[in-house]
Amino acid sequence: MKALPWLMGVAGLVSIVLLFSIFSFIKLWIRARSSGAPIGLLELIVMKWFRGVNPLVIVDARVMAVKSGLPIISNDLETHYLARGNVLAVVRALVNASKAGIELSFPRACAIDLAGRDILEAVKMSVTPKVIDCPSANNPRATIDAVAMNGIQLKAKARVTVRTNRDRLVGGAGEDTVIARVGEGIVTTIGSAASHSEVLANPDMISKTLLKKGLDAGTAYEILSIDIADVDVGENIGAKLQAEQAEADKRVAQAKAEERKSMAIAREQEMRALVEENRAKVVLAEAGIPQAIAGAFTSGHLGVMDFYRMKNIQADTDMRGSIAKPSGDEGHRAR
Repeated sequence: MKALPWLMGVAGLVSIVLLFSIFSFIKLWIRARSSGAPIGLLELIVMKWFRGVNPLVIVDARVMAVKSGLPIISNDLETHYLARGNVLAVVRALVNASKAGIELSFPRACAIDLAGRDILEAVKMSVTPKVIDCPSANNPRATIDAVAMNGIQLKAKARVTVRTNRDRLVGGAGEDTVIARVGEGIVTTIGSAASHSEVLANPDMISKTLLKKGLDAGTAYEILSIDIADVDVGENIGAKLQAEQAEADKRVAQAKAEERKSMAIAREQEMRALVEENRAKVVLAEAGIPQAIAGAFTSGHLGVMDFYRMKNIQADTDMRGSIAKPSGDEGHRAR
């Protein structure tokens, strides 16, 4: 008996919560029915409590679709909601496409949305083309740098006008691919020009060349035009490279000269060492001459007259050498 009041309080609280919940479902049911997009009350309750679907989103999307004359049933909306899709964005995109006369089915719109594309923006771009800056507008100082055949660098900026290609929104490449292809095309076109003045005089040659290449192939966009917004002259890359090459050649030549010099010094030192070695051998040999003469006297192979004759010849040779060699004063006068 003591627990009865507590149980009655809990039951009352649960009843109040249920009444508020049912009232919210009744409100949604009345809203859908009065808008000409009826959804059963029981279906709304099951949608919320058993399938985990937000009935408010489904009702809003269904009302929007019916008011725009789009035959979309609630089951299809629930399916896209359970697939983690943006139901309201898909319906808004379908409404905009219908008003603009663009053919877009609900399954196709759901596939584009689930692919991660902004379906609403894609439809708007089909009506109003979008301008993509190349390079990206996130870095306004960035430019596409290329060098003409005469070595002069050019800095270019381009603006690409595109609209969505609905057939390639699923699986097609995005803006980054378009920017990369346009940048590559600009570099190739400037690089094939004979002179930078040719590009400056006719910047539209870049646009015409790029449009012929079909840069939008495989992307989610269709390129309408490519406009060269700015072309500035940069550095003389050719002259800079030639100067760097000349400096490199100079360093190589200096290194080879140093190598030859080192080899010459090594050979000179080697020859000096050889001369010193031979001189030492001569001195050593001369040191043995007295012993050889003494041995010749002892053995009888050398007589006294032969010895004196040899001494005379040596003295005559020394005299002739002293006469041929100029003295210090004479040498100074000769100089």
